[in-house]
Amino acid sequence: MDSIDLPYVHAELAKRNLEEFLRLYAWPVLWPGTAFVEGWHVGAICEHLEAVSKGQIRRLIINMPFRMLKSTIISQTYPAWDWILNPSRQFLTASYAGDIAMRDAVDARRIIESAAYRVAFGDVFRLTTDQNVKGRYENDKRGVRKVTSTDSAGTGFGGDIRIVDDPVSAKRADSVLALNHSIEWWRGTMATRANDPAAGPAVVVHQRLNSRDLTGYLLAEEKGWDHLVLPMRYDPKLRKTTSLGFQDPRKVPGEVLHPARLPDAAVAELETSIGEYHRNAQLQQNPNPRGGIIFARSDWKFWRAEPEIDELILSVDCTFKDVESSDFVAIQAWGVKGANKYLLKRHKERLNFAATCVAVRAMKALFPRAIAVLIEDKANGSAVIETIAGEVAGVLPINPEGGKIARAYAMQPEQQAGNIFLPDPSVDPKIEEFLEEASGFPGAPYDDEVDAMTQAINWIRVRRKAFGLLEFMKVEAQKREQEATTGVT
Repeated sequence: MDSIDLPYVHAELAKRNLEEFLRLYAWPVLWPGTAFVEGWHVGAICEHLEAVSKGQIRRLIINMPFRMLKSTIISQTYPAWDWILNPSRQFLTASYAGDIAMRDAVDARRIIESAAYRVAFGDVFRLTTDQNVKGRYENDKRGVRKVTSTDSAGTGFGGDIRIVDDPVSAKRADSVLALNHSIEWWRGTMATRANDPAAGPAVVVHQRLNSRDLTGYLLAEEKGWDHLVLPMRYDPKLRKTTSLGFQDPRKVPGEVLHPARLPDAAVAELETSIGEYHRNAQLQQNPNPRGGIIFARSDWKFWRAEPEIDELILSVDCTFKDVESSDFVAIQAWGVKGANKYLLKRHKERLNFAATCVAVRAMKALFPRAIAVLIEDKANGSAVIETIAGEVAGVLPINPEGGKIARAYAMQPEQQAGNIFLPDPSVDPKIEEFLEEASGFPGAPYDDEVDAMTQAINWIRVRRKAFGLLEFMKVEAQKREQEATTGVT
């Protein structure tokens, strides 16, 4: 009996099956010294990419958690495999940043240039020397890999297959500007770059970040997308069927995606670390804007009878322009009772500088017990502080740390725990305006009331955690004195 030609068998298996190619030829190059561990989700991704190459799927969205071999399979391994069957294929691949897209293209080229690949498939094509740079390389059958990014000005190059891998950085998940830019980039650039406009395939893959991300747009506004959803934990409500008839094979709710790579205990720790919103979006691929992006509507509590209060504070968010057509000024009165915080009254109006001072005085007159009036020491706020500090007791300049979104997340656990109470609609008939702004933050048109709220709640928490009010005011006075003496802020 003739001996088995194992290299030939491996090459034939890999040629016919993307997952086998990943295991035998790509993995040793991309992850040397690390054992390949099979996972059903790997097979599912490979099966759908094979369908793209065969023309069975034209538009494919894959949503999956981070660290689950997304780029390894789709942006690095898949193009190198496809060239074995279709060496004249032109790929246009993109990510949120040029260096990320470049990294994936370079890793794919490493696979192609590896000794094992050349021995097995070297007779199919060879890379040319005149077009072999990181951002663009070609083979002698006119196959091309060209990279671009959502932060680029655009590209005049097209592709037979277009791949978008992470259109927005996870760090900018809540940036309305970044999310909108990625959608406009798709519409104005990537969507128009198919070499065959009628049939050119596209693959969009990323972890969900926000209901307004590219996946959200494509599913809502465009037809014909196959949607392969791979949540970290199995949820029957998220189960979908693709055009290949694929369904999540898990049966037990809560079962993790790839326990050999990320076991249950590690997933639980990660869920605690990133919080409920990011768990739903980045792990479960199910962001839910209707319940609130950061502040879930279901977590608000409401009061009807005026609560007993231990102490009162006022919080003021001033406009950055001294004109009545600018953004709103938000003034809020907050009461504290134990661990609970109560929004007692809110005032939101477009006010110029003089009118803002009048409104703050009026709110203090309504709540003379207020021990502090918090005003951010920026823009009109600085002028308001200087003007009213001599007549309104307890005015405190606030220099908050971090951006608006970071401050919202800092107080969100208290809201989620049910410690933040708003006036019932029977008390404040316009409280829905507040709820709409808070639920839409950071994508809502205005954020003045959210800023005033986070300023108040975070100040209360930090003061109570660190030291008493007298000590707090003493330290703040010392800081201002030092700044006045040294000129350093």
